[in-house]
Amino acid sequence: MLSSHKPANRKGKVQLINAAKERAKTGGRGRSGGGESAEDVENVFYQAMRKSLGSKRKELTEESIDIIVKTYGQFVENDFSKIFDYKAFGYRRITVERPLQLAIYPKDALRLEALQADNAWAKMDEITQQVILDALTSFEQDKYLSRDKFLKQLKTKLESAAKAVKLSAVQLKLIVKHLGEHDDEAEVCKTKGQIEANPDLRDNENVPLTESVDEYFAREVLPHVPDAWIEGSKTDDKDGEVGIVGYEIPFNRHFYVYEPPRALEAIDADLDAVSAEIMQLLNEVHS
Repeated sequence: MLSSHKPANRKGKVQLINAAKERAKTGGRGRSGGGESAEDVENVFYQAMRKSLGSKRKELTEESIDIIVKTYGQFVENDFSKIFDYKAFGYRRITVERPLQLAIYPKDALRLEALQADNAWAKMDEITQQVILDALTSFEQDKYLSRDKFLKQLKTKLESAAKAVKLSAVQLKLIVKHLGEHDDEAEVCKTKGQIEANPDLRDNENVPLTESVDEYFAREVLPHVPDAWIEGSKTDDKDGEVGIVGYEIPFNRHFYVYEPPRALEAIDADLDAVSAEIMQLLNEVHS
């Protein structure tokens, strides 16, 4: 239930009521005069419907509806009702960037094959294509750890060829796309003095509204990727601060109750019973 007209004690608060799980029954007598205590007796908020309504097979009982309404009205916490500050569900989604570091392989056969299979390559005339391939195969090194150094040498080779060729920025980018690969040892790529971000390493972090973005980033991100930074251009429309504000209510997490696994002896007994049943069925088939 959402409302912008809340009483003072509810403002900024969110109440979660879990009526989908079993709840403990307090008070009353044990089952059939047995040794079980009242606390061991379980009651559910719902009951099976007389007739299913599509995929719906359960309905709330009148008693449970009354309990839910009273719990909401009293604004109390118990094993199936919890109250939180709204900020507990809020977060800022920040974009974490890492630098582009490319190793270039100008003579790698598979990469050259992929380059020639690209549709953008087919748009170049045959003479330009051949001049580029001749220039690439003439490189002395098999691997370059500097994109700038590679491009500088490539341009020199193309311009000094018998039929000089000058490539556009888009065409050079196509070559780098197919011949380049991320390498932590490679030189950081820059454009006009600014570090370029690697889109393949881009990630997002959800920073709780109750925490400082900078403190969270320093604690949770930088120890693992010290060269990372926050993309500052992605800000929330309402407050203009870094990170897009969002909300999520992880309902099951707040009402999770640990249930220990069954004893190994019980599991083994079930497996033995199933194995015996399978062997019996196989014997009937063969007999």
